[in-house]
Amino acid sequence: MRCADRHAEVKTTHVLTFINIDITILKLVFIDIMGRKAVSLYPSTQRQLTDLGTRIQRARLRRSLSVELVAERAGISRASVWAVEKGSPSVAMGIYAQVLLSIGFDTDLAKVAADDALGQTLQDLKLPTRRRAPRRGRND
Repeated sequence: MRCADRHAEVKTTHVLTFINIDITILKLVFIDIMGRKAVSLYPSTQRQLTDLGTRIQRARLRRSLSVELVAERAGISRASVWAVEKGSPSVAMGIYAQVLLSIGFDTDLAKVAADDALGQTLQDLKLPTRRRAPRRGRND
């Protein structure tokens, strides 16, 4: 049996199994099978993740690295590399870091939030300032 035939048969089996099940049970089973919940993001954040994934994919292709090689170097599955390259929000930050390391961006990860001018300004505004005690009047 070919691999594609086996997958088609499995998909058909799952569909037939879930036809007679209550919809609430189906949702619980789906979440349990997938092992993770859907992540909802602001559209701008999703665009940034998608752009990051595209840049990672382009960097991999410029270096002529296959998905298999990156996955092997990172110690993850090919599907995880594909998810990173799609900008999936459900992929763990550690997997993003491993993929970046495996394609040669290990020092670039250290630049994230390194120069936080706004944060430093806000922190400086909260620092207590020392005040001198008022001068006591001289008793002449």
